[in-house]
Amino acid sequence: MTRRILVTSALPYANGPIHLGHILEAVQTDIWVRFQQLKGEECVYVCADDTHGTAIMLRAENEGITPEALIARVQAEHERDYAGFNIGFAQFHSTHSPENERLSQDMYRRLRANGHISRRRITQLFDPEKQLFLADRFIKGTCPKCRTPDQYGDNCEACNATYSPSDLIDPRSTLSGATPIEKDSEHFFFTLPAFTDMLKTWTRSGTLQESVANKLSEWLDGGLQEWDISRDAPYFGFEIPDEPGKYFYVWLDAPVGYMASFEALCKRTGLDFDAYWKPGHDTELYHFIGKDIVNFHTLFWPAMLSSVGYRTPTGVFVHGFVTINGQKMSKSRGTFINASDYLAHLDPEYLRYYFAAKLSSAVDDLDLNLDDFVARVNADLVGKVVNIASRCAGFISKGFDGVLSAQCSEPALVAEFQAAKDEIAAHYESRDYSKALRQIMALADKANAYIADKAPWTLAKTDKQSSEVQAICSTGINLFRLLMSYLKPVLPTMAARAEAFLAIEPLHWHSVDTLLLGHRIGAFTPLLTRVEPDKVAAMMASAGAGAAGAAAAGTTAAGTSPVGAGLPANKDADNSAPAATTAAPLAQEPLAEEIAYPDFAKVDLRIARIVNAEHVEGAEKLLKLQLDLGLGADGAPVLRTVFSGIKSAYDPASLVGRLTVLVANLAPRKMKFGMSEGMVLAAGPGGKDIWLLQPDSGAQPGMRVV
Repeated sequence: MTRRILVTSALPYANGPIHLGHILEAVQTDIWVRFQQLKGEECVYVCADDTHGTAIMLRAENEGITPEALIARVQAEHERDYAGFNIGFAQFHSTHSPENERLSQDMYRRLRANGHISRRRITQLFDPEKQLFLADRFIKGTCPKCRTPDQYGDNCEACNATYSPSDLIDPRSTLSGATPIEKDSEHFFFTLPAFTDMLKTWTRSGTLQESVANKLSEWLDGGLQEWDISRDAPYFGFEIPDEPGKYFYVWLDAPVGYMASFEALCKRTGLDFDAYWKPGHDTELYHFIGKDIVNFHTLFWPAMLSSVGYRTPTGVFVHGFVTINGQKMSKSRGTFINASDYLAHLDPEYLRYYFAAKLSSAVDDLDLNLDDFVARVNADLVGKVVNIASRCAGFISKGFDGVLSAQCSEPALVAEFQAAKDEIAAHYESRDYSKALRQIMALADKANAYIADKAPWTLAKTDKQSSEVQAICSTGINLFRLLMSYLKPVLPTMAARAEAFLAIEPLHWHSVDTLLLGHRIGAFTPLLTRVEPDKVAAMMASAGAGAAGAAAAGTTAAGTSPVGAGLPANKDADNSAPAATTAAPLAQEPLAEEIAYPDFAKVDLRIARIVNAEHVEGAEKLLKLQLDLGLGADGAPVLRTVFSGIKSAYDPASLVGRLTVLVANLAPRKMKFGMSEGMVLAAGPGGKDIWLLQPDSGAQPGMRVV
């Protein structure tokens, strides 16, 4: 019986570009979906952009555009990058859609009618300048436990203490620099504790990996709390029914976005929405997610679905994070790789294969070791799989007019390849792709050993039209075809090229049950070229430059507002390069060596606000500056630490709140007193005459200087 399966992956947030972490999840999901489709199952894959929240609102405001214009542009970029990696969505939608608004509001009304919505007043910190309530990530101050300055509103990175934002010493809003005030407001809550027993059963029902279920058990045994599902205006999102000025918290309507995307697909294709979302139907529902959003998908989401009468997921598959050369992806280290950086230099099939070769059903992080990446792809795909076809095709083309023999010369070996189908299928089904690929590559080794042992090139020296040569090479071509059948979920583009070369209909999972005998193949052309290390280096270079710029702009593309030479300068300034930036007048110093425009164009200048300044013990000229460059992709502020040789001109206290220009893509520099993460620009002859931008100049942190 054909299975009917709906699959989703987590919705990327519309506040930044698609990066390799997103691609890992999409590739993992896409491989599983393609495998199901190749088996003949009815499997559809939907996704959407997650578009609501304060971060989206603030970024759009920073760019001077509407949130709707922002999310439309970002969605086009996201769809482009996913398509670049051959991610086969049946539907890619948006949470800011009529379908999602209707479904979210309907779900809320039903939750309310079922007695699963409570309301009470809570006190929060409020930015009196921006006139909005502040999430924890928009508040910084001194840790109340260890007294470390510049810590976020919910936890200290220095001592790992957790606390309330109101406990911070000298708290400030990272949006305006203002001191927050306490303000109360009525909020709405989902009564999650009412579903404790239901969740204890569901989480142990085989829907989750054991390690995930164990972690959830800790939370369930410790007691669940009601979940705040509301936010106050101003907020970009859907208004709560019958509650003017109150909006759904982004995480309420985000998972409903799965349903909305599928409903949009149903409208296009005639699929039955209720058959996939109502209980009692013979359908399956799977979510692929990262380990950082487990609580939303395995506690809040199934509980809400249960309350309103929808089915709960058949399975939630959780994966780990991507690391680069053993380190977390980092803007400051230049290892934050966006999908577009990769696609500009390298074939997406390389990364699909490498990710698959390291993916298992566990929740472990996956390391993209770039040396291993080059070696493994070249050895496995080019040195093993493509090598089989390239070694055999020429003999068939030149000696036998492209026609394969009527039988294979090594039936036992062919049968071994075919017999591997069920075990490889089981590995794909369980998401143990690394096991599947190890088995496939072991077969490729046997195919290459067979061809090397038979050495058709030696036989062809005496008789190019020898039937033995034809049989050996035909066997090799058939073994190659079987391998490509197994690899097609991972390498759809390479498989399509192989199908064109073999002159066959598209491969499916059961293609391995038959052979190509007496069949005319096409001319062989390279199916995949080797990974070139210099292209990997170029990718990392562009990622480093782009990440630095993105970090400076908070990945907000905030560089659309022209700022720079026309802005008023002021003596209350800052400068981050020791001494070098406080240049003497031109008449006193010759011009530096000429550079070409492309060299100048590499420099990414961004507006930054000084949020903290202090003396550097033991330094005669330096001040240590903490700079705010706006919001990052996750909605959190992007901060840089810079050492600046301007002590002669400024008292540190006078600098807080001032603006400056930062060379944002300058590689971090290790100094005696710490790491300096950029260079601040200033004007003036030096000494006490060093000038920065006025704080009221109209510029905002993250804007590009053009």
